[in-house]
Amino acid sequence: MLDLPPALLWPLAALLGLCLGSFLNVVIVRLPVMLMLGWRAEAREALELPEEESPRFNLLVPRSICPRCEAPIAWHDNLPVISWFKRRGRCAACATRISLQHPLVELAGAGLTLAVVALYGVTWQGLFILAACLALLALAVIDLRTQLLPDVVTLPLLWAGLLYQLLFQPLMLPSAVIGAMAGYLALWSVYWLFKLVTGKEGMGYGDFKLLAALGAWLGWQYLPLVLILSAGAGALVGILVQLALPRLRGAPMPFGPFLAISGWIALLVGEPLMAIYVGMTL
Repeated sequence: MLDLPPALLWPLAALLGLCLGSFLNVVIVRLPVMLMLGWRAEAREALELPEEESPRFNLLVPRSICPRCEAPIAWHDNLPVISWFKRRGRCAACATRISLQHPLVELAGAGLTLAVVALYGVTWQGLFILAACLALLALAVIDLRTQLLPDVVTLPLLWAGLLYQLLFQPLMLPSAVIGAMAGYLALWSVYWLFKLVTGKEGMGYGDFKLLAALGAWLGWQYLPLVLILSAGAGALVGILVQLALPRLRGAPMPFGPFLAISGWIALLVGEPLMAIYVGMTL
């Protein structure tokens, strides 16, 4: 799509990734609140209660403020990564600590953008892959914060995966359709088996939809690899967290971040890993 000299390509890719990561922070913080407000309005309508008067709230309005003192954040304090370090991770008005999430997500956005450009170049195919990686990043952090995987992200991610196959790998489309169905049914079956045995819910329906989306992007052949990577990482992190923080023993741990990480790995370096996996199983 574009052929830029490396001296210009890599700085621009890094800057774009930082800006995209900054926008993702807005999505991560505001989208769950927007959903909650929507559910609340639907509940009031179902109960035939009067509508609540509330200020406009979406991804663009109102402007960013400190969550504690509600002081507006100036534009020069809203620059990706730089502003966080400039203020030493504190609000300029009240010195309240600003979550480390903000620079980490921005740096992750830059890292994913650089990885996609390195592997796919500045192409339409790379643009699709980057959008999928960033959606997975947003889902992972939202799930960590709220234990929620919003349909408004997971379902478009699934359909985008099928569209990606149709546009760039049409011969893979049947595999992607089967992958979407198999991904959903695999975790749906685990959910119900666990519930029948223990009487408890081991995961949420958002996990089913996320694995279905990964099946659409990767094809059904990659689902065992994704499940092995995510289950292994989840078990390892779970053990380490419980050893390091005994107070969290028994606390629910979201599975979405591990599915997202496995999805990144499969999207970016899936072919060599798949070759190793197939070699080990033969």
